[in-house]
Amino acid sequence: TDEFLVFSRSAGNDLSTPRPEWGFPGLRPGDRWCLCAARWRQADEAGMAPKVVLAATHERSVEICGLDRLKDLAVDG
Repeated sequence: TDEFLVFSRSAGNDLSTPRPEWGFPGLRPGDRWCLCAARWRQADEAGMAPKVVLAATHERSVEICGLDRLKDLAVDG
């Protein structure tokens, strides 16, 4: 969502600005992207967590984010 991208930028993780030198196109609302569990939890604690695709989520994310919370925000739940 746009709200998540704005939050992420304000938290020091700018995901919306293209970085061609790294082959990174920049994200727009609706894009799917890999996000580390710690960043997802940070966003969740601020009420800004994006939806998750459980089938594409590493099993160790449960240790950081909690399975119930991931299921709450799953698009494939």
